[in-house]
Amino acid sequence: MNPVLRGSAAHVFVESLASPALSDEDDHHLRRVLRIRDSDVVTISDGHGHWVTARLTASGLQVDSEPTEVGRPSPSVVVSAIPKGDRPEWIVQKCTEVGATAIGFMDCARSVVRWDPDRVGRQRERLRRIAREASMQSRRVWLPELVDVAPFDEVIRIITCAIADPDGDALPPAVDTILVGPEGGFTEGELESARSRVTLQHSRSTSPASCRHSTTRKTPDAALRP
Repeated sequence: MNPVLRGSAAHVFVESLASPALSDEDDHHLRRVLRIRDSDVVTISDGHGHWVTARLTASGLQVDSEPTEVGRPSPSVVVSAIPKGDRPEWIVQKCTEVGATAIGFMDCARSVVRWDPDRVGRQRERLRRIAREASMQSRRVWLPELVDVAPFDEVIRIITCAIADPDGDALPPAVDTILVGPEGGFTEGELESARSRVTLQHSRSTSPASCRHSTTRKTPDAALRP
């Protein structure tokens, strides 16, 4: 990571670097929570690979550098069965922090939680905010994409995906998408239908339990950096 990004007093996202404007929430956070002073260096990004340094003045952000461009990262996608409670937020937060370029959820045969159409919209907005906040915290300049919820049978049509499974094979370099099952794991039917299409990724977990969303933190680094 660029040392200027790492050492900035705060990192925020704006719609335009040419005329950066903070949202009311971000303005409050910088001034009242972080207590940023006009002498502090702040980095701001458009979420599409461009960033600049700036100062927070009484009238807003004042840019004091030319834009730096960072190339789009290699695809690193995690798609999980929808978990209970606040686990979706945790998954999005942690996957964002470790560099996933896209994060999504899917309906599986053993999924306990299923979102109705009205809830999908609300959850998407909430998860997008969490991904944005995690990106600010980890100084990302590319915001991750949040993928719409889809059925398992549709998700496994992705050619470069792999299923997280403790009995799977080593992860091929071409794989850029990891599918994480529900608490009860994938059914034999799902695994069978997937075997001819995807790779069963070998988990580094020392536990014989299936790799599922409650143990997503055990997913190999290779899953996020193919």
